[in-house]
Amino acid sequence: MRINYKIIFHFFGLLLVFNGAFMMLSTIVSLVYDDGVAFEMFLAGFTVTLIGIMTMVRTRDHRKELNKREGYLVVCFGWLIMGFSGTLPYLLTNSMGSFTDAFFEAISGYTTTGASILNDIESLPESVLFWRSLTHWIGGMGIIVMAVAILPLLGIGGMQLFAAEAPGPNNDKLHPRITDTAKRLWLIYFAYTAIETLLLKLAGMSFFDAINHALSTLSTGGFSTKNDSLAHWNHAPLIQYIIMVFMFLAGTNFVLSYFAFKGKVQKIIKDEEFRLYFKFIAVFTIIASLVIYFYADVSKSSINHPMVLGEAESAFRHGLFQVLAIVTTTGFVSADYTMWTPFLTVFFFGLMFLGGSAGSTSGGVKVIRHLVLIKNGFLEFKRALHPSAVLPLRYNNKSISGDIVFNILGFFILYMLLFITGALVFSFFNIDFESAIGLSASSLGNVGPALGNFGPVNNYAALPDLAKIWSAFLMLVGRLELFTVLIILTPYFWRRQ
Repeated sequence: MRINYKIIFHFFGLLLVFNGAFMMLSTIVSLVYDDGVAFEMFLAGFTVTLIGIMTMVRTRDHRKELNKREGYLVVCFGWLIMGFSGTLPYLLTNSMGSFTDAFFEAISGYTTTGASILNDIESLPESVLFWRSLTHWIGGMGIIVMAVAILPLLGIGGMQLFAAEAPGPNNDKLHPRITDTAKRLWLIYFAYTAIETLLLKLAGMSFFDAINHALSTLSTGGFSTKNDSLAHWNHAPLIQYIIMVFMFLAGTNFVLSYFAFKGKVQKIIKDEEFRLYFKFIAVFTIIASLVIYFYADVSKSSINHPMVLGEAESAFRHGLFQVLAIVTTTGFVSADYTMWTPFLTVFFFGLMFLGGSAGSTSGGVKVIRHLVLIKNGFLEFKRALHPSAVLPLRYNNKSISGDIVFNILGFFILYMLLFITGALVFSFFNIDFESAIGLSASSLGNVGPALGNFGPVNNYAALPDLAKIWSAFLMLVGRLELFTVLIILTPYFWRRQ
């Protein structure tokens, strides 16, 4: 069957219209704060919107059928379209030194990685800072899912797109119709963002800082309006605790949030992935906090009076904050954790491979995959002792098919191969070993801060241009969970079927 390119480009046009509309929102911010770049922001939004409308008009007579191959193409190239168009506000306002820098910042935003090439974030106009945060928020739940919610208006079914956007093993549905699922997810997403903005404002942040950090937190992105990230508010523990609550929620399956709002608390308590996610964070926080308290000097790795409420509270707060920031792949920073102890440097590096829950906005491998791998490992021991026994792998009291287990095993192997390949490519650019493995793990897991010369208090500005492009590629592959991108690179995908 021939690929229906008209419907693909029609969808690209729709994405551009969405992107342009958000740029127009940034134009309003520019006018409110009188930051001097309102015309440039408007020009960016107008140009992107116009191109989107023209594309949709030219392809309006498309065949309204979407198969799986076309779904993959829309998702993969749709994200690239968003990335390329998202550079316009940076370029027109002269906020970035080159197109490569602008593209890196845009992809880092849409993939919710949060890595930046900016040396002085606070010098940027307010509207550009707001646009950076918006790219997180758009990419967090997935621009594809948002668009799926209105596809019926165009006479297009959205199941193929939803499957390509969320290819993980957890396929919980809130409603039989996928479009209603997308709407409910976005409603929860928007509500959390509004609530966090209000709480941060009441805790002492300016409204501008509050809404920007809410946009970054719920998307598990990590862009901040301050050069010191959340370390800027080390003198205000309440602000950091609010951020931590919403980092935890953002790393949790949003379907469980829906169940919570419906009063179905038992569904949350019985969910195996949530229980393991909670246990991981609790255990890792205890380990980090104890090591910080007994062995690390927080005052050397932090700023702005980090011990407002005492040494024990400071150790707990910084330990919990950094565990949540890395496990959920948000990437906010309250201190330079690479200065605490060598043990904690390796510890946090290992957490980059964990990830949050399936159905959340976080990146990484995801807790559910680790859970299935752990369960399957124990079952292999039992099968070795009892070769004739029938021992199905169960998740939430349901048997998991062998195909799903093989898919997860394949994903994990491919993930590790990509991590190794990523580090090798970075080392080709004369980047030292510690920095190379940190860059690879952080980019692929959409974490943000890495190790070595690209650690939590540094940025990615020193990377050569080709290394920035490679990092952006790893971010995209990681955000779309490997198979969605890599499958279109295979010859079999392009054979006529």
